[in-house]
Amino acid sequence: MFEYHGWITIHDSPGDDDETRLAVIVESLRHRIEAIDSPYLLDLRWMNGEAVVHLGGFSNHASPEIADFFRHVGSVAPGSYGLLHVRDDEDPRHGNEYENAVRVLRMARGDVTEHTEALLSPCIPTIEDEVE
Repeated sequence: MFEYHGWITIHDSPGDDDETRLAVIVESLRHRIEAIDSPYLLDLRWMNGEAVVHLGGFSNHASPEIADFFRHVGSVAPGSYGLLHVRDDEDPRHGNEYENAVRVLRMARGDVTEHTEALLSPCIPTIEDEVE
């Protein structure tokens, strides 16, 4: 199972945004979202003058394009920040190390780092009972 929930506030730099450059970035992200959005929840909109993306979904297997998109935003808009919570019980990178954990990708100043989400991990018994 692959579950993810997240958000990103998009800025072209950590300082003042260049409105023209930000508009170009947002439009390019809109095109990328259109290419990968189904069956995913990928919502890009302007809210009170800020460009924001919301992501969420469940699927039977990992969808690498979700984390790739999250990292892409950080690379093209290095002032962006946000969180992406991921639960992937089939993550091949670490064997079984993360099958009982919620991972969080943190974007700050466009850099993405990965952490274990201590508030929801370990999944059993924090959010689920053990299957008997």
